[in-house]
Amino acid sequence: MTRAIVLNAEDNVATLIDAGKAGERCQLMGETKGELVLMEDIPFGHKVCIAEMPKATIVMKYGQVIGCASRSIKLGEHMHVHNVESNRARGDLNKETAQ
Repeated sequence: MTRAIVLNAEDNVATLIDAGKAGERCQLMGETKGELVLMEDIPFGHKVCIAEMPKATIVMKYGQVIGCASRSIKLGEHMHVHNVESNRARGDLNKETAQ
């Protein structure tokens, strides 16, 4: 079974500590306990959605705001740059605009 850790009770994402495959069960450990089914393959160290998120929902990790959902995200979905708009600076975007 794939495992993911939640380090703050306010988090709506968990970080995978094992790579996971679509359809596998994922055990949540840490501040939030439980189980969910992964909707897609998720690499080690990436985030999984642990609560349904409508578009523009604030994304919380480690008790900190890390961005917002750029579209609706379902329980068990991979959360990454394709569906989360970061509120932190992105150096790659700065390089593109400088050229």
